[in-house]
Amino acid sequence: MIYVHIPFCRSFCTYCDFYSEVASRCSADEQQKFGLFAQTLCREAALRSGEITDDVNTLYIGGGTPSVLPLCVFSDLLKVLQEHGHGGPFREFTVEVNPEDIVQKGEEYVKGLLALGVNRISMGVQSFDDGILRWMNRRHDSATAREAYRILENAGVKNISIDLIFGLSQLTDDQWNETLDKALAISSCGSLPQHISAYQLSVEPGSALAQLVERGQWSEASEDLCSRQYDILCRRLRDAGYHHYEISNFAQPGYEAVHNSAYWSHQPYVGLGPGAHSFLSRQCVPMAPSQQSWAPPPTRGCENAISTHLASISEKDKKPIRQWNESDLGMYLKAGQSGDFTAVQGSEELTQEQLVMEKVMLGLRTENGVSEEFLRANCDVEQMDEALRCGNLVVSADGNISIPEDRFFISDSIISSII
Repeated sequence: MIYVHIPFCRSFCTYCDFYSEVASRCSADEQQKFGLFAQTLCREAALRSGEITDDVNTLYIGGGTPSVLPLCVFSDLLKVLQEHGHGGPFREFTVEVNPEDIVQKGEEYVKGLLALGVNRISMGVQSFDDGILRWMNRRHDSATAREAYRILENAGVKNISIDLIFGLSQLTDDQWNETLDKALAISSCGSLPQHISAYQLSVEPGSALAQLVERGQWSEASEDLCSRQYDILCRRLRDAGYHHYEISNFAQPGYEAVHNSAYWSHQPYVGLGPGAHSFLSRQCVPMAPSQQSWAPPPTRGCENAISTHLASISEKDKKPIRQWNESDLGMYLKAGQSGDFTAVQGSEELTQEQLVMEKVMLGLRTENGVSEEFLRANCDVEQMDEALRCGNLVVSADGNISIPEDRFFISDSIISSII
């Protein structure tokens, strides 16, 4: 599993706290910066290739706004990955795009992505209400989103995911229903989007939205409004035939996101680029190329094998770590010149308690849940039994315990009660 963080955006959205730098359109400085970034990203990919495992064979390029980049950046990265045995074809190769970039660059750009092996596009639509989009500081309007989707379909993209946001204090239920109407009717071919991710707006520290709240210029939506709009979302997409496989994610059957599902099942992954995070076993800590020697963790399935993996983490040489690159493009480019990416990396060694907690928190966000045996061995059994009695938790036929869809909205409190 490989994640690549692209640290460039044309502008910053009101709610966003992901790391990125403003890229001015069509400037010589921009092209130079993109070129330096591509060289550095390729160098990091080469030096860290020994960390990559193909247990889950996916590549996800996110950001930021990957679609601001020229195709040559993606092509250069893939060449380096191919040279080190990780260049695909990938089971799932996703690139995030913004509608305005697709409309500006056109069908040939999308066909160029497909020619590189991309087989899934995730497009940030967020809303189909132009007033809401302006408040979010998005660069597109509703018509641009529909045109971008048409271009993607015409170019031959068969797996398109769109992102939506609900739970804004100024978003009425009627507006939210209208946004869902337009989302379900976005295809000019009459088909439904293969995947929809819908997130409740949150106030993230450091975002422009957080500053608006601090200045008293915006108030968060009430819990009742958010809960009601989440219920509308679940009902509308269920009626449209979507599979609600994770709290915020809905797919037509067979189009569940492979890459993201692997995150939730605690699979190892490598994150490249400034601000990117990785989840590795100890053997995968970066070393000088001449010193790299490691053994990949055994091939695992998603659910039952996680317990095996967790049972073995007490062995010191297999204890997982979480690692990240600093969110600083200048530092990242400098590290690339020296070839010393450890200079911009931080890490923490995860304890058994942390891993158990993450397994519970991530697993209970999904439809599949977590095995009852694992929960009874690691959680508050009395609280768990109470949650089962009152319907906050249910037991499935395969022996897993999960949160039913009608309680997903209060999942945080349910999970907190049993940990």
